[in-house]
Amino acid sequence: MIIKEKVIKYGENVDTDVIIPARYLNTSAEDELASHCFEDLDENFREKVKGHRVIVAGHNFGCGSSREHAPLSIKASGIKAIIAKSFARIFFRNAINIGLPVLVSPEAADFIKDGDELEIDLDKGKISDITGGRVFDIPPLPDFIQKIIDSGGYIKFTSMNIKKT
Repeated sequence: MIIKEKVIKYGENVDTDVIIPARYLNTSAEDELASHCFEDLDENFREKVKGHRVIVAGHNFGCGSSREHAPLSIKASGIKAIIAKSFARIFFRNAINIGLPVLVSPEAADFIKDGDELEIDLDKGKISDITGGRVFDIPPLPDFIQKIIDSGGYIKFTSMNIKKT
């Protein structure tokens, strides 16, 4: 899978409370969650995400509570992938479970700037910063994780495999 999009860049320790504030956790409606994604961190996120669909961030992205609403709100807002120096473990797994690619690359996260255009090849494990003129090699996601992402998340992946058997 290849993702070619522009970047929204954030810093360190972006926690689940600023990804989706707790006051909106009374719904699981994706459109509603998306409409409040990052509103306490970046009041312009809803405008930015119309043309920038990859998030790049520092260490510990998704720290805080284990709410599944956080990656769901990000994916529902239109984000296609997140690149960070590191992720909170539960956020990482929740993102994979809903089919949102999350990639660890400290070098890419340091180099890539807000607004840069990227091409991410999930199969080959390459992040190309088209704007900055640099390519970053990362380990490709394991085959089973790529299948989960390609299926649209773990529930859809499991459902498809149950139908096959």
